[in-house]
Amino acid sequence: MDAPSLKTQPGSGVLEAWAPLGLLDFAPSTPLPDVAKQGLTPVRLSWHQGRLRELKPLPAEHVPPSRIVLPRLVDCHVHLDKAYTWHEHPNLSGSYGGALDANLREHNTRTVASVLQRGEHAMERAFANGLRAMRSHVDSGGPGAEPSWDALLTLQQRWRSRIDLQLVALVPLAFWGSAEADVLARRVAASAGCLGGVLTPPCGSSVVTQQLEALLRLADRYGCGVDLHIDEADHGPAEGMVQLLKALRRVPVQVPVTCSHASSLSLLPAPRLMRLAERMAAAQINVIALPLTNAWLLARVDHATPLQRPQAPIRQLQRCGVPVAVAGDNVADPWFPGGDFDPLGLLGASMPLTQLLPWQRLGLAPFTTAPPAILQLEWDGVLRAGAPADLICMEGQGWSDLIKCSSQRQILVNGHWQSSPSARP
Repeated sequence: MDAPSLKTQPGSGVLEAWAPLGLLDFAPSTPLPDVAKQGLTPVRLSWHQGRLRELKPLPAEHVPPSRIVLPRLVDCHVHLDKAYTWHEHPNLSGSYGGALDANLREHNTRTVASVLQRGEHAMERAFANGLRAMRSHVDSGGPGAEPSWDALLTLQQRWRSRIDLQLVALVPLAFWGSAEADVLARRVAASAGCLGGVLTPPCGSSVVTQQLEALLRLADRYGCGVDLHIDEADHGPAEGMVQLLKALRRVPVQVPVTCSHASSLSLLPAPRLMRLAERMAAAQINVIALPLTNAWLLARVDHATPLQRPQAPIRQLQRCGVPVAVAGDNVADPWFPGGDFDPLGLLGASMPLTQLLPWQRLGLAPFTTAPPAILQLEWDGVLRAGAPADLICMEGQGWSDLIKCSSQRQILVNGHWQSSPSARP
């Protein structure tokens, strides 16, 4: 694909391509598209000075385009501080406990230089693969905390014109009731970040409720969102979520509350899950599903293939009105040995695990419109006149082409085509 041939002048261009109909917002006077297959419709996109100028459906008699476009995408749950540490700190058992042990050993070796080097590589890969924003959780206790924050705050500023990077302080839940909590919360607020923590069973005591209440009060005081690792487990179904809902009744907040993982909710009986999801929707809780790491770690037993793999019940939550995004989580670290900050690779790998159908609106939303909504980004990811001219462009005419050729792509940023090291043979 020859990017310069798509330009008419610097910062301007025209492109004919297939695009998901659910991501197209035509002007009111535009006739409805009369061609669609697999949820895609052929359109002509034009842009000028970094903004989309016009979207027009192509008529049935027009030659079908040979390209597919998506907006630049968002990964709303990653761990930049530990990315690319698998080689030095592998978790050869593939277990949750093994990942935690290896993570602690790696954490003790961190320096600003090492986190910065690995983080820079991660940002380069993310940009080349078509990401425009990420939210990274940061291990915020112990000797590696200060180097991690210093490095990621540097990356946040260095990359701000290319990738919007949000940071979450990840600490044991009890920390938010300690004397040091206020200092960290103010630092997080200064970076427009979120407060986080971990809830895994057993967590049914009143002490956990009080810890959550302390976190919620602190988050509301400083205007920080909340993003919790919650119910990342293959037992104790929804114990953490029940505690969070109880805490939110006692301490209602104005800041957004997000629950990452929510894996053990899938172990609930269907009627109880439905009632819980309705309560989550009423409390305006967002969910981020992390199918790759969960499928790798959870329900693992020696010498047997797991017959049930806990993961966020995406479609059941969606039906009750809970916003759900799918994110990449770990990349080449003790928690998961794969990944490359690649949103199309994530989509393709998640399909057999989640059985989401990207040619349906709710099947595609967790990868496209839900992530920017959860991160409260200015652009919702829908292509319309006036939206950023930020695109991922690939050769192909259908979803199968997009998934099997996911490494072959070009990236349009602010109306300019990027030379992409992602376009590998």
